[in-house]
Order: sequence, then C-alpha cells, then structure tokens
Amino acid sequence: MLALQSLIRPEGQLELSLAEVEQPRITAPDQVLVRMEAAPLNPSDMSLLLGGADLRGAQAVQVDGRPAVIAPVLPAALAVQAGRVGQPLAVGNEGAGTVVAAGSAPEAQALLGRKVAMMGGGMYAEYRLMSAGQCLGLPPHASAADGAAAFVNPLTALGMLETLRREGHKAMALTAAASNLGQMVLRLCETEGVPLVSIVRRPEQATLLRSLGAQHVVDSSAEDFLPCLTDALAETGTRLAFDATGGGQMAGQLLQAMEAALLRQPGRTYDRYGSQIHKQVYIYGYLERTPTTLPPGLGMAWGLGGWLVFSFWRDLPSERRAQLQERVAAELTGTFACHYAREFTLQGLLTPEALRQSAQMATGGKTLLRLAPG
Repeated sequence: MLALQSLIRPEGQLELSLAEVEQPRITAPDQVLVRMEAAPLNPSDMSLLLGGADLRGAQAVQVDGRPAVIAPVLPAALAVQAGRVGQPLAVGNEGAGTVVAAGSAPEAQALLGRKVAMMGGGMYAEYRLMSAGQCLGLPPHASAADGAAAFVNPLTALGMLETLRREGHKAMALTAAASNLGQMVLRLCETEGVPLVSIVRRPEQATLLRSLGAQHVVDSSAEDFLPCLTDALAETGTRLAFDATGGGQMAGQLLQAMEAALLRQPGRTYDRYGSQIHKQVYIYGYLERTPTTLPPGLGMAWGLGGWLVFSFWRDLPSERRAQLQERVAAELTGTFACHYAREFTLQGLLTPEALRQSAQMATGGKTLLRLAPG
C-alpha cells in the first residue's frame, strides 16, 4: 500500500514522497483494518509534514516513479528538527474510512463495514490498523469527509471547556478565534452558556464572528487592542485563556489585560503584589515562532503553560472518553462541523503549489485529503 512519508535528510533537505509499505494485518482480537478515505491537514499535521522547510524553494520531483516534493530546510529549523533527521515519518493525526476487516472481539466485529473516525497518527495512507477503542463509529448519514476531523478539533474544544470547569473558571478567552476550531468553540460556548472572548487578527475575522453570534470579539491589529481586551475580560470575568499564537507578546498581553481587569474591581484595596486571583494562559499552538515575552505588571498570581489535546485525551477516564465521543457523533454536522477550502488526493498534495496553499493556514483555508472514494 502507499503511505505519505516526510523525511529530512542530513544535508538539510525535506523530501515528501509516497512510499510502498506493507499493508498492516490484524494480529489482535480488538483490531480493525480501515480503508482510509479522508483526512484533514491540521496545523499540527503541517508541522510534522513540512519540518520547518522553506516552501519558496520547493521543487516537484519523482521518487520511485511517483510524485514527490523536495524543499530546503533552513539551518535554524534544521537544528530544531535534529531528532528526526534521517527518519521517514508517517503523517496525519486523524482521518476517517471504512472498516474492511475486524478481529474476533465483539467491539471490533461491531465496526465491520462501518465508517469510522480515528486519531492516532499515520493517517495519510491507503490503510490504517487501529484498535476498536480508538475508533468512533460514524452515524449512518455521515460521510468520511464529515468524520475526517472528528477528533482533534472537537476534542480540543470539549477539552478546553473541561479544563475550564476543572479549574473553577466561568469564562474563557481564545486566540485565532475565527478558525474552524474557534468557530466550534463559539458554538459550544453558546450551547453551554459560557462567556467567550474571541480574539482575532483582522477586522474581517471580527465581522465574521459577530455574524455568527459572538458577543465579545477583539481585534489584535487594532490600535486600541489592549483597552478593548481589558474591557471584554472585565465584563465577562475571564481569568483563563487558550492561546494558539505561542510566541511573541500575546500570552503576556492576555495576562496583563486580566490583571488590569481585576484591578478595576470595585472596593479593591491596594496590594503591592497585585491581585491575588489566579490568572492562567495555556499555549496550545505556535503560529508565531518567536520567543514568548512577558511584560511587567502581571501581579504574582498567574500561570503560563502548555495544553495538548493528545495529553488531555490520554488522561481522561474511559467513561468520560465514551461520553465525549458520543456527543461528537451526535453533533458531527452541527456543533462540530468542519469546513474545507480545498481538496487534494495524496498525489495531488505532492506539488509545490498545493503544499503552499495548504501551509497558509488562513481562516477558512483548511485542506481535506481524499484518500479514496467515500
């Protein structure tokens, strides 16, 4: 079978190619063999796929008679990617397809012939072997494209709300809020009655979110960004934020605005250490690759950490996992719907232009891979 592989060579060159690999076989009772039909290109996929390569220098070539792309990896990126140099890596965090063979366990047999969604890596391939417990059976009306992104974004959105409740918060802020994920979080927060401060980078993104019903939208490109952010955080009582930017000033600006909002509270007395109410920012992506900087004036009760959906999912009790999966399946084409700007086959993706389009990660610009009809 064919599988997409990403390889960084020691001389600093990325090679993306379709490799002929052995088709997996069922070896355990709970396993299922899935014929892959659709998979999304998420930002986390693009990071592994491209490995920091400079696509401006990408070239179309052939490897073993099949389409491939090579591109230079700049020295700074090569240093970061040193641990993977020389290793062909399978790509694709999630996808969907049809179960064509199943082990003898009842849970595996129950999926035979059904369309399923999966999360587990290596999805940009013709077939994928999974345990039945890693699969989400799709509703009869759902297509593989409907289910292709049924894990990463839905579980990220649900995980953010789960984290909010665990830590005792009542509201939250989200950057990159006009993305597919951001719109999903907006729909979910509206349903759950959770005030949301949506932070975007451009005026047209703010207009889009307001047309979708967002009440608190702040544009980081505006001159009055910080005052407007502080107003929104104060109005909603937000002390928790999830930041997709990662680098640069955003995390610090969020903490700074939260502190300023707390200092506005009526009846507050002076404290030389600032507010004593904890403020938390979680970084869940790195759209900005520069160092993260923090300004003074944050008070002494704050936290900055990383948040990863795969870790969240791994640590969930199995009963809670099942509950969240059931909700995603029930609301797959509503709350958790994903929209795509373009589609490619595996072969079609392996051109410089297709990769450049997919790497832009603009709002509403997600790419879907069609791996087989379905």
